[in-house]
Amino acid sequence: MVEQEGLKVKEIDYALQRSESLGGKETSFLIPEDSQPLPEKRFNLFLRRRLMFQRSEQSKDSVFFRDGIRQIDFVLSYVEDVKKDGELKAERRQTFEQNLRKTGLELEIEDKMNSEDGKTYFVKIHAPWEVLVTYAEVLGIKMPIKLSDIPRPKYSPLSYMLGPVKLPLGVKYPKPEYFTAQFSRHRQELFLIEDEATFFPSSTRNRIVYYILSRCPFGEEEGKKKIGIERLLNTNTYLSAYPLHDGQYWRPSKTSRINERYVLCKNWARFSYFYKEQPFDLIRNYYGEKIGIYFVFLGYYTEMLLFAALVGLACFIYGLLSMESNQTSIEICDPNIGGQMIMCPLCDEVCDYWRLNTTCLHSKFSHLFDNESTVFFAIFMGIWVTLFLEFWKQRQARLEYEWDLVDFEEEQQQLQLRPEFEAMCKHKKMNPVTQEMEPHMPLCHRIPWYFVSGTTVTFGMALLLSSMVSIIVYRLSVFAIFASFMESEATLQSVKRFFTPQLATALSASCLNCLVILILNFFYEKISAWITKMEIPRTHQEYESSLTLKMFLFQFVNYYSSCFYVAFFKGKFVGYPGRYTYMFNLWRSEECGPPGCLIELTTQLTIIMIGKQIFGNIHEACQPLIFNWWRRRRTRTHSEKLYSRWEQDHDLQVYGHRGLFYEYLETVMQFGFVTLFVASFPLAPLFALMNNIMGIRVDAWKLTTQYRRPVAAKAHSIGVWQDILYGMAILSVATNAFIVSFTSDIIPRLVYFYAYSKNSTEPLSGYINNSLSVFLIADFPNHTVPMEKKDFVTCRYRDYRYPPDHKGKYGHNMQFWHVLAAKMTFIIVMEHIVFLFKFLLAWMIPDVPKDVAEKIKREKLMTVKIIHDFELNKLKENLDVEYGNIMKNMSVNNKSLKAKTSV
Repeated sequence: MVEQEGLKVKEIDYALQRSESLGGKETSFLIPEDSQPLPEKRFNLFLRRRLMFQRSEQSKDSVFFRDGIRQIDFVLSYVEDVKKDGELKAERRQTFEQNLRKTGLELEIEDKMNSEDGKTYFVKIHAPWEVLVTYAEVLGIKMPIKLSDIPRPKYSPLSYMLGPVKLPLGVKYPKPEYFTAQFSRHRQELFLIEDEATFFPSSTRNRIVYYILSRCPFGEEEGKKKIGIERLLNTNTYLSAYPLHDGQYWRPSKTSRINERYVLCKNWARFSYFYKEQPFDLIRNYYGEKIGIYFVFLGYYTEMLLFAALVGLACFIYGLLSMESNQTSIEICDPNIGGQMIMCPLCDEVCDYWRLNTTCLHSKFSHLFDNESTVFFAIFMGIWVTLFLEFWKQRQARLEYEWDLVDFEEEQQQLQLRPEFEAMCKHKKMNPVTQEMEPHMPLCHRIPWYFVSGTTVTFGMALLLSSMVSIIVYRLSVFAIFASFMESEATLQSVKRFFTPQLATALSASCLNCLVILILNFFYEKISAWITKMEIPRTHQEYESSLTLKMFLFQFVNYYSSCFYVAFFKGKFVGYPGRYTYMFNLWRSEECGPPGCLIELTTQLTIIMIGKQIFGNIHEACQPLIFNWWRRRRTRTHSEKLYSRWEQDHDLQVYGHRGLFYEYLETVMQFGFVTLFVASFPLAPLFALMNNIMGIRVDAWKLTTQYRRPVAAKAHSIGVWQDILYGMAILSVATNAFIVSFTSDIIPRLVYFYAYSKNSTEPLSGYINNSLSVFLIADFPNHTVPMEKKDFVTCRYRDYRYPPDHKGKYGHNMQFWHVLAAKMTFIIVMEHIVFLFKFLLAWMIPDVPKDVAEKIKREKLMTVKIIHDFELNKLKENLDVEYGNIMKNMSVNNKSLKAKTSV
């Protein structure tokens, strides 16, 4: 028995020696072993073995320190640098981590030997309760104080028909509604704190930790204070800084904790759920309000697109059904009408005369988009965009109430000074509001950077316009090549009826323009971010506003300049045969075809819009997938088999601070395609709808599975993007009115219908002949006449001019001025009608719905009452305690007095 007891003691001692590597935090709850008998040593051995087992068999889903209690709120990673600045980086890290500990954060470092690649250190950060309550009060975070007695909105009878698109209530509303108040550490008893570990959601915890990280100093260099994790990341002192995902996305957590990442992946990030509504509350709880409100906006925009898409599709179907009965196309295709009209050459020397009926199919396609429904759809979209923006205000107000953003002020986050600004400032200035000294940068120090920024933006805009001019030159120069090639090649004669030189030029130029746009976008994104950073904006809001303005300006010109050219300039200043206008005295200006330029604008818009959407979706889906695959391949492992949760997330792509910015920019640019030129392409809302339905799931999938978890941030609106949308909505009324008037052929047809037609049974009969002027071939200059001589005496061209035998030879006739007056009248009338509806709708639709306003008042009343009752009860308790102490003291004094009296 004694020998067996001795062997057991030896085994225990050996096991205790093996467990010496465990940290002090993990063993702090062990029984002190000094002079302890064998049972206590056995108990300590059991605990140590359990800790060793947890360390070696830790779950892939673990988001805790080694003790299994403290939650990991943030992770930093770094690799030891052996270069000359390695010591400086190590010193910065040491100072930074020491200062983090001084703020109250707890750190745990994973040695590189425990990492998969054997090189990377991981610093795990935990925010204890005292840190959380302190900074929750600083940031003004609202927390629940009582269950709300305001019922959730009930489904209307009609909504039961939409049962298949609804999510389960537990997913749609993961938590009950509460009355909330700004957190105060001195009123902790007021709040519904059931468990300190789960009281603050993980998104709030990582937001608080990032707030500390972004303001924590790591030393002084050259007299300037160096602060913030972003600077350390920029200098590669740390490789990355990120909060952890809840767990693996393809299966629920093994513990009792709810894996919100898995719930999101199952109910939101699946392409088979494209028809389902989105779990907005769950998105907000997991990613924060800023990302949540983006998906609410995208979902609402997609829902509204459904109505525009249905009306646009109806207009397209109307054009399709009336295509064969269109009088203009009938006359163009008629061999006795269009076949007898000899048209003037479309380019100098190499282009030949051609017959009008060769554009028969082209004119039919043009009628699909250039018909009577075009005017109706242009007016409808002007009203639709007003309804969209006004109802979005209401949706946003409802969201502010539901997400406790009613009293949210930008000063809490967006108007805080940027750490980069604070680090660059050597001067201080008194803030008249707070009466505190704040970092200040004099204007004279900023002027050089403003000058550089303005010069760069001007140069970028000039480069964009020059690229557009290059595309125009390409169109002018290549048209003659296509025309002569198609004339000389006998094999192409059979396809000329539908593939004309004009169409070939438009298609090739549009594709080239789309490619140039995508290339220029890449460079302008980098340039915009660089010059905005060099301006040293004071606050986050100033930074985002400056970057948004530059990027939107670049993208607006880049994407829409070619569409503006085709819509408003092409074919408007060409002159007439014998006196054509030339660009740089070399290339003759482009003409519109007999059916007008609308079909070319449609072609341009379709290629750029759809090309951008296809490229964007492929890029968004494939880029993170390929990069993650390459990173796993480089480390010779697979993220699903990695040892730890933080290593799995480390191998994912970085979403970045500007990730959401690019999503908004893409949506706003699509909004421009849908509204600015929609009169030329009624199917634009349909293509945008299909893209967004897929895009929502692509964004959800990549955010949930391919990217690290972004740091949560608050926002109560879509910010400056709302002002941009309002500006584009107003501009769209003017652009669509001008497209109908000057690009479409609808106004000239209406003028002919009411003023010049002599056929009462078929009013548009003879319109084609009326819209084409006559030119005497003998009047052609020698350098423009076709090389091959023809027997024709005259040719026709698109314009309203006097014939060669008139005293006002080749001058504009009276019909030209009638048409011009009708076009201007239509623009004025349409704009006034649409703007009248816009103002009426804006006046009739309140920004905050009545029921939401009542709920806000109710919650404010109840919050004030609850806080008042709490303070009153607290005061009573304090008074009772003081009264009890007074009575106790009086009793003691009375006893002592009696004792003295008896003595």
